[in-house]
Amino acid sequence: MTIIMEIKKLDNFGRGITYLNDKIVFVNGALPDEDVEIDIIKEDKKFYEANVKNINKPSLKRIQPKCPYYNVCGGCNMMHLNLDNQEEFKISKVEDIIKKYGLIDKNIKLVKNDRELYYRNKITLKVKDYAWGYYNSNTHNFVEVNNCLLANNAINDIISNKYILFNNGEIVIRVNYDNQILISITTEDNNYVIKDDVPENVIGVVINGKTIYGNNFFFDYIGEYKFKVSYDSFFQVNNYIASKIFELLNNNLEGENLLDLYCGVGTLGISLKDKFKNIYGIEKINNAIKDANDNAIMNGVTNAKYIVGNTSDIVNDINVKFDTVVVDPPRSGLNKETLNYLVKTLPKSIAYVSCDPMTLARDLKTLHEYYKILKIYAFDMFPNTYHIETVCILERI
Repeated sequence: MTIIMEIKKLDNFGRGITYLNDKIVFVNGALPDEDVEIDIIKEDKKFYEANVKNINKPSLKRIQPKCPYYNVCGGCNMMHLNLDNQEEFKISKVEDIIKKYGLIDKNIKLVKNDRELYYRNKITLKVKDYAWGYYNSNTHNFVEVNNCLLANNAINDIISNKYILFNNGEIVIRVNYDNQILISITTEDNNYVIKDDVPENVIGVVINGKTIYGNNFFFDYIGEYKFKVSYDSFFQVNNYIASKIFELLNNNLEGENLLDLYCGVGTLGISLKDKFKNIYGIEKINNAIKDANDNAIMNGVTNAKYIVGNTSDIVNDINVKFDTVVVDPPRSGLNKETLNYLVKTLPKSIAYVSCDPMTLARDLKTLHEYYKILKIYAFDMFPNTYHIETVCILERI
């Protein structure tokens, strides 16, 4: 069904919004004030989802996407909007979400990225019938790609040349400051082939958790700090923005005892080594904790202790009074046990690093009873996507 509609605004995922038969319509790839012909691709009791078939009246903010896969690939979704307007959208989105769901009215300060393209140090691709690519957004429609404009060019060399051949599964490609490549593959194909011409900068390949070539880790830098990163450890995908988060935390946090929850390889806590007498980090991935301990030694940190396990299982067993807590949870936000721990112990300061403003707003609504919100910063870690990294500094009332 093809219909001509006027787009009213954008939703939180960067989709155009219009209305049909008293139901909301989410239009992929549309911008406010555009008249577009749309194809309805999904109908629900409460909404429609649609794609743009033709743009009759384009927005003045619309630009031509640089990526040849943009209209079919699910890797990014805002490349049709210029960067300044992308940033404007993200700031407005975070402010609206925090106000609506967190009941907090606060101006958001934006920290810009240093690159519009080629900024990611890690990407994950699907592999189907030996082809590498993405699934189109919200579908299992496979799209083969030979490069990704968001990824570091050393990663794109791996994608275009496919030095490892396997039939199906998933491949994660990481790159560090020195263009060294670390590859992790999950597959049911036991007949994988590693080509003879694998370049020297590929320093490790891990398949189904087993190291079959080189190492299962490499080293990378964020600012002046050097970090060991294992193939399955969390590490921020944008080193420049990560360094800016370091700066913000160092300018706003100090005290006796720091608790670094969801600590990954120890990045945030290690960056605060001179601001606290003692640092404790908790992370559920065993390799990440091993990396964190190595990273503490490598960066001259003698006041840190790292513990492996689920945050909710461990925080109540640490017999230390923490004046400051840093949290960097997954997209799902703080679990109930961790939130209860914060409310029970009421540390003087909390720094909440979030990759999802919805769950941040949910958690701030609870914390705001006990804390005032000093600052909220939005870091444009992911240009050309609707994603935004947010950091909130809280102080106990």
